[in-house]
Amino acid sequence: MAQSPVAFVALEAFLRLPETKPASEYIDGRIVQKPMPQGKHSTLQAELVIAIDAVAKSRRIARAFPELRCTFAGRSVVPDIAVFIWERIPIDEQGEIANVFDRTPDWTIEILSPEQSQTRVTGNILHCLEHGCRMGWLIDPAERSVLVYPPERQPRLLNVPTDLLSVPEPLSDLRLSVGGVFGWLSAMPGI
Repeated sequence: MAQSPVAFVALEAFLRLPETKPASEYIDGRIVQKPMPQGKHSTLQAELVIAIDAVAKSRRIARAFPELRCTFAGRSVVPDIAVFIWERIPIDEQGEIANVFDRTPDWTIEILSPEQSQTRVTGNILHCLEHGCRMGWLIDPAERSVLVYPPERQPRLLNVPTDLLSVPEPLSDLRLSVGGVFGWLSAMPGI
């Protein structure tokens, strides 16, 4: 179960704290621990990372990062999946992917857990969009729905299995439907 927010703390002090499992986020001066992912959440997260990277990674378009800390504009959040366009992936002095991502993702994907606050998760998506993110998704396994948040437009609720999910422009080759995404939860082989 996620912990309640604690007293106000400075972002710099938060970033010096040891990491927690599950991850804690820094939102509006408070530390909030995310809930422990469960089976449906973990399955959707893993399959989405694989699907995104299959289309984007080898072609150096983008890369999907699960549970990556992104610190920007006074917040430090850990989206379930943070997707970065290739040119925006931070590189360190050795030419490797940096440990610290001090920028907003290009696409933020959150998978709602049963005990998680939809308002808090939506707030993180909106914060990303306000600071340059190209798209946000809020996946609700219980409702079999995806709220797609394009920047500066109304979100779209997609819950019909044949609905195609919008993706950011550089990833237009990624074709996912609502039914395809939730089909990953089937325990039957081959589905």
